[in-house]
Amino acid sequence: MQHPPPLSLRLPAILAVFVVLTTGLGLGPAAHAADRGTGFGTWAPLSRTGWHGSMRVGDVHTYCIHPGLPVATGTTTDHGVTSDVNGLSAQQLVSINHLVSTYGQTDDPVQAASVGWAVKAIVDRDTTLHSWGYEGDDLAGAIDDIMRRASPENSAAVQQRAVQYLTEAEAIRVPRVGGSLTLSTQEDDPTRGVLTVDVDAEAVGTITLHNAVFADTGSAERQGVRGGGSYPIVAPASAADDGRPYSVQATGAFSVRAAAIRFYSTPGQQESAGPAGPQTFELSTQDATPRPVRFSPRVQTVARIDGRRFVDEVTVSAAEGVWPRHTDGSFVVLSATADVYRTGAFPAEAAEVPDNLKPVAQLILRTDPRVGAGRYTVGTQGDLPGSGVYTAVWRIERTSQDPDVVPHLPPSYVWTERFASPTQTEQLVPAPPVDPVPAPSPTPSSTPTPVPASVAPPAPALTPPALPVTGLSSAGVGATSGIAAVMIGIGIVVAQVARRRRTPRV
Repeated sequence: MQHPPPLSLRLPAILAVFVVLTTGLGLGPAAHAADRGTGFGTWAPLSRTGWHGSMRVGDVHTYCIHPGLPVATGTTTDHGVTSDVNGLSAQQLVSINHLVSTYGQTDDPVQAASVGWAVKAIVDRDTTLHSWGYEGDDLAGAIDDIMRRASPENSAAVQQRAVQYLTEAEAIRVPRVGGSLTLSTQEDDPTRGVLTVDVDAEAVGTITLHNAVFADTGSAERQGVRGGGSYPIVAPASAADDGRPYSVQATGAFSVRAAAIRFYSTPGQQESAGPAGPQTFELSTQDATPRPVRFSPRVQTVARIDGRRFVDEVTVSAAEGVWPRHTDGSFVVLSATADVYRTGAFPAEAAEVPDNLKPVAQLILRTDPRVGAGRYTVGTQGDLPGSGVYTAVWRIERTSQDPDVVPHLPPSYVWTERFASPTQTEQLVPAPPVDPVPAPSPTPSSTPTPVPASVAPPAPALTPPALPVTGLSSAGVGATSGIAAVMIGIGIVVAQVARRRRTPRV
């Protein structure tokens, strides 16, 4: 009976099958046959002059990064972009990537050969100079030593350009990958602020704002952001959710020159570098503290006298149309105060209260956190001091608000009502005097005194004869008789005067 071999013996075979399968599925490194690229010399693993230029792997021009190894004419494997290649430093990798990306993808043999020499000098200058028997320490001299055999007519051009490329590549800085975005809020206006971008000086990117726009363009997106900088933003209160505090967010996608290469290898032959393209990274941020919704509150009032109290119907509103809320959804509580003044007559309406007037009462309003804007009824605590004309003047001051309300009002915010506006002026009229009503005099009651039977009654007093029943007392009759006598006398006088006028005079 046959038994399967132990797992330790089967594992290499299993791994080999896995590599073949995953490679065929596109999950492993891709293998390509290396082709002759652009340059000078002999396209062969080993030759008298060597090959000085690019190798093509698919559509990509690659360049030797292992001086001294044979030219890669065999099957080449693409390992993708990496920053871990044979112990090369970030500076070496960023310099190589710059050259193969900027100048290496070319069909110009002089340019390709110049890139090839410069790349090899970056990787291993000593081996590059002396691999072909050159004993000096000058890159141009080493190039001339070989190019006089490969293409003497192009030697000077390759020397000049290779030295130029090497100097340029070595001056390339290793870029900083990553950075930060920071949002700030203008102290006196939460709808404005600044976005600060801290990235490498050579980084290029696009920034997108949420709940804000860039102040200079009015757009929420900004492309071509280079090297950081600061950008003023506008975060309108309309971005808030029904008056609640709101936050601005910013995201950015940036790219820098990669300190990496696209790495290719050929078993037993050369390793080469292709362009890695830029390295990308993303940044994001948001406000450290939510932005409060600013508003400009004001009141409209209608006053009345209720008994001896001054009562005001106060309608509170926001000029912007939105009453701010706290994070929990409750409305910001606003405090407003009115001073009540007393004058002897109706005063003239004015922007300010006359200096000679002092308040005689005060009204205090605090809005309801469940209601916010709306109509409130407020009255004086006690009775007014007396008759006169009363007018109330309302004011809203930032300094008189609760600490959590202060950020919602502009700095130094004060709103004051006009003095003696018609709807705020009412007269308290004194009550008319009441005449006293005299109490009726009591009628004395006479109680007859009993007379003893033995006493004779006195003789009856003489009384005038009874008058006919006329409805008048005897006193009234006497008064009436006097008036009648006077009227009769006047009539006699008038008659005599009339007779004299009718008598002819001689």
